[in-house]
Amino acid sequence: MRDFGRTADGRAVEEYRLRNAAGVGVRFITFGGIITSVRAPDRQGRFANVALGFESLAEYEGEHPYFGAITGRYANRIGGGEFSLDGETYQLFKNDGGNSLHGGEFGFDKRIWAAREVDGVVELSYRSPDGEEGYPGNLDVTVRYCLDEDNGLRIDYAAETDAPTVVNLTNHSYFNLQGEGEGTIYDHVLTLNADQFTPTDAGQIPTGEIAPVDGTPFDFRRAKTIGSGQRSADAQIVAAKGYDHNFVLNRDGLAEGELGLAARVYEPRSGRVMEVWTTEPGLQFYAGNFLDATLVGASGRLYRQSDGFALETQHFPDSPNKPGFPSTVLRPGERFESTTVYRFSTDAGT
Repeated sequence: MRDFGRTADGRAVEEYRLRNAAGVGVRFITFGGIITSVRAPDRQGRFANVALGFESLAEYEGEHPYFGAITGRYANRIGGGEFSLDGETYQLFKNDGGNSLHGGEFGFDKRIWAAREVDGVVELSYRSPDGEEGYPGNLDVTVRYCLDEDNGLRIDYAAETDAPTVVNLTNHSYFNLQGEGEGTIYDHVLTLNADQFTPTDAGQIPTGEIAPVDGTPFDFRRAKTIGSGQRSADAQIVAAKGYDHNFVLNRDGLAEGELGLAARVYEPRSGRVMEVWTTEPGLQFYAGNFLDATLVGASGRLYRQSDGFALETQHFPDSPNKPGFPSTVLRPGERFESTTVYRFSTDAGT
């Protein structure tokens, strides 16, 4: 652990580093639980940071698209910035047009988390008070980061509440397997273990439909490049300016709480591979549509559209308003638990 600086209002922020015997390393800070760096080798054994982000705390305090952060209390969007639970309607802060996104104006990505390290595992904790950003109940959240010897970054989430509420937690890291700042992700080859996705309206709120990917640009059941669909004329792609959609993961045969393979990404030039394993029912694939050359990353290079991708394991967007989606309700006496593993390797290619 080392000092990472102080926020504009004087609060101390710490940085933690995890490293395994293979030399793979992860860095993260207590501000937002933000993962600032993931160093992984290419097929020649050369290491590079593959996670987008900044060098300084001041940049993370400024405007940015949730680089590396824990997002909550409700990750993704809630339509109209409100939901009803047990006959009560809750008004949330609207920070995405008429919607609430990633927890509101000051979500978990902007909070300082308490941290403790035990046997190579770092546990972050935060109490979200009743009424914060409009959400009911005091919510106690823990997020644990662990790097194993098989190059897997494991993230365990847990939460408990003293009043009925809704919870959806994820990490919003952006990756480029060529290396941070090394250009677009168009040639990355993606496989998603999903037969269905949730189409969205003009405000990127799910319509409630669960649609087949067959015959659409959303069919990644067989590996294909991201760029092949990112600029397609499909109405869903046009409305979102690229991929920014929730995929319904295939979990047949898996027990509740059992890890299943959600995604595999292969970058041909470097040979780097990233697999995503999760206990969650959904995965938001976002292809960096709104990176607009206004931010300079740790490499000193501008981030332009599609210079990084995010694979956010989650429950579905707007689930509190969609009774047909898996429930995100958490009640007193229950415990929210979720696990995701980002595993890095290489492929010799052909």
